[in-house]
Amino acid sequence: MLDNLQTLITLSKVGTMMETSTQLKVSQSAVSKRIAALENFYDRQLVERQGRRVVLTSHGTRLVEKVTPLISELRSVFLEDRALSRGKIVMGVSEAILASWGPSLIAVVQQEMPEVEFICHAQRSPIVLDRIRSGEYMVGLCTGSSDAETDLQSELLRLEPMVILPSLLQTIEYEVGEPLDVITIESRSGAWGSIEEDMRRLNLRRATSLESFFSTAQMGLAGFGHALVPEGVARTLGVKSEQMINLGDSGLNRPVRFVARKSMFSQSLIQSFFEILKAHTQKL
Repeated sequence: MLDNLQTLITLSKVGTMMETSTQLKVSQSAVSKRIAALENFYDRQLVERQGRRVVLTSHGTRLVEKVTPLISELRSVFLEDRALSRGKIVMGVSEAILASWGPSLIAVVQQEMPEVEFICHAQRSPIVLDRIRSGEYMVGLCTGSSDAETDLQSELLRLEPMVILPSLLQTIEYEVGEPLDVITIESRSGAWGSIEEDMRRLNLRRATSLESFFSTAQMGLAGFGHALVPEGVARTLGVKSEQMINLGDSGLNRPVRFVARKSMFSQSLIQSFFEILKAHTQKL
């Protein structure tokens, strides 16, 4: 029943069966069966189609409003009891972080906490936040501003410099502050909201957007335009310092945050993890 209710909650947020199945990592058929099972159980129509999207009926909306906080608390309690008692930390990590400098950082922390088992899940930052709220993840390493996350404990770990990869890595005549069209991340990402204003300040115009920073970087390397990406992404792809234009000193950085539910953050194991993680992050 919990899986069925979680499926309805996810569907209410994303609006399509396909996106729901992608987020929950199940087939679209499984999503449909879970919704049908709920409708049979409550003897009410909970969803209806509007074109390509799926929206909740009034009965579905009331159900989601009632069960969402309860499911979050249940998952959180089960996760805290099971994972913390076994010395296990389940975390969601921004894909660009886990694909660049994140694993080496976590490996260093592991050496200082050998008794702890770390389980990492790569997701976009907004999904990490949702899964922390739902109690599926204990903590998260996310990007973006913390202004909207008043329900979660959010601590800044570092400001990762953003860099420009010139198209084909060819030398360009460019001074920071001059107008420049770039390829960068799309608006739904966690990072976009935290860099958009500084991009405008530096006269950087988003000409094209993609769903991941690694895709953005690869497009720039292939000659489709100048790419604006985090420094860690560029270095992971083997770009040398002299080939990139570092904008960190000009104030264009990507905030990296440690996020957890407030009750989880107060746990001694999570506190220790955060302090060790922060100390090593500052050495990056």
